[in-house]
Amino acid sequence: MNATEKYALWCEKAEDAEIRAQLAAMKGDEKAIENAFYKDLEFGTGGLRGELGAGTNCLNVLTIAKVTQGIADRMRACGQKAVAVSCDSRINSDVFKEKVACVMAANGIKAYVTRELMPTPFLSFLVRETGADIGVMITASHNPAKYNGYKVYGADGCQLTDEPAKEMIGYIEKVDPFDVKTAEFAEYVKSGMVEYASDAITEKYLACVASRSIGRAEGLKVAYSPLNGTGYKLVPEILRRAGVAQIDIVPEQSMPDGHFTTCTYPNPEKAEALKLGLALAEKCGSDILIATDPDADRIGTAVRHKGAYRLMSGNEIGVLLTDYILSQRKKNGTLPADPVIVTTIVSTGLAERVAKEYGVTFYNVLTGFKYIGGVIGMLEEKGEADRFVLGFEESYGYLSGSYVRDKDAVVASMLVAEMTAYHLSQGKTLVDRIEEIYARFGTYEHKLKSYEYPGAEGNAKMKKLLSDLRGALPEKLGDSKIVKTVDYLTQTEYDLPKSNVLSFEAENGSKLIVRPSGTEPLIKLYFTAASTPEENKKIFAAMEKQTEQMFS
Repeated sequence: MNATEKYALWCEKAEDAEIRAQLAAMKGDEKAIENAFYKDLEFGTGGLRGELGAGTNCLNVLTIAKVTQGIADRMRACGQKAVAVSCDSRINSDVFKEKVACVMAANGIKAYVTRELMPTPFLSFLVRETGADIGVMITASHNPAKYNGYKVYGADGCQLTDEPAKEMIGYIEKVDPFDVKTAEFAEYVKSGMVEYASDAITEKYLACVASRSIGRAEGLKVAYSPLNGTGYKLVPEILRRAGVAQIDIVPEQSMPDGHFTTCTYPNPEKAEALKLGLALAEKCGSDILIATDPDADRIGTAVRHKGAYRLMSGNEIGVLLTDYILSQRKKNGTLPADPVIVTTIVSTGLAERVAKEYGVTFYNVLTGFKYIGGVIGMLEEKGEADRFVLGFEESYGYLSGSYVRDKDAVVASMLVAEMTAYHLSQGKTLVDRIEEIYARFGTYEHKLKSYEYPGAEGNAKMKKLLSDLRGALPEKLGDSKIVKTVDYLTQTEYDLPKSNVLSFEAENGSKLIVRPSGTEPLIKLYFTAASTPEENKKIFAAMEKQTEQMFS
């Protein structure tokens, strides 16, 4: 069935008023119809993510129903009986959360749902606390307002890995969304098939976060922005418990709002998203700005240093947390004999150099926190979960502790605040400390560049560019000879799952990793230069000139 035929079918069968209005609006617009219906929204290991709207390639109540029914069919086949469901602040997130719960309940599967929006890491905790077999989080993380998404977790609280995700796809593909019927949400609540998560679970989660504390943040002044997302309650609460003296919250971004009217891209990695936070920090004389993304699994920071605020990168915070946690836990006698730190192949290699003197076992895994969660699970199976001290990604995600299996901006906010207060007590800022580390190990600098390929044409172009790259591998990276190439689809050197990732390392220490996003129509390029700041500028310029020709 082609896009036009699918569109006609939806016009005939869709009953939801919002969907019908959106279908009517695209009538006669062949390109809009093609983009909305040229394929089904792909379910992968990260679940679903797409633009809101009518169509098989968009997020709406029908695509949510289709995926949920497929997952429910697999759960029943496996004898699974319970699901945990939560959502963020995005447009229709609460509607989709209730749809998931209704479809599950209609299939005889008990649904534990949050009464209001909650951070993604809390959903991971809720799965483990309720003994649910599956978790569903309605979120598109840090994407613009036009997106929403659907993340799926296993019973361990970790996002699904490849094999169970593939199994689910087989069930999902068989579902006709127009055949999925449910009763009203309130009826399932009344019958007990849908149950709200208790406040006691929230308190237990906060207690677990607080247990990861190493020091105190007393006297610290923090400016905070939840970027209109789910961190608006729990992050200020954990900062208060950590002893933060003054918390000033960005008023325009203090409450949930899926339209994100103050920043088009609510991503704490981006300086634009922090503009209001920086203005408030300046006004209040804050020591540090902390911002969390809409589902509160990522954290961005800016530090007051010599009278101005400097944005810290995800890699820099990862290195600083590595340094702080290992040094302080060794000092206070709580560092395990064989500590474990886990990061990803696209994250900085500097953290491993910092960790080496502490006898750390260091794991480098594929991109995606589920792989970090997998290492925690492996340690837990051996009764060694306490060995895990930190996991992080360069994309501003951090976790300390095994109480959840996803990155957690709540615990990261607490630890960054404590770390800032500690260094201030030593007469230093975080900038001073990272510069000390650079002076010792070399200036590791990193850049991320993304190329977007939207719609049906873009999808085809993205696949062709990656195929062409594999067919004609470069011999140089910028101006330096490539000494190592790794194709993670075919490599056998590392004990890692196959992944559509290419890595190039050059004689001068520079590095390029190429990977398509699993959730967005993007090819992401991760650049590393590890020389002097002056040389790094030249290295980056040469690499970017080369890749512009390859991917534009």
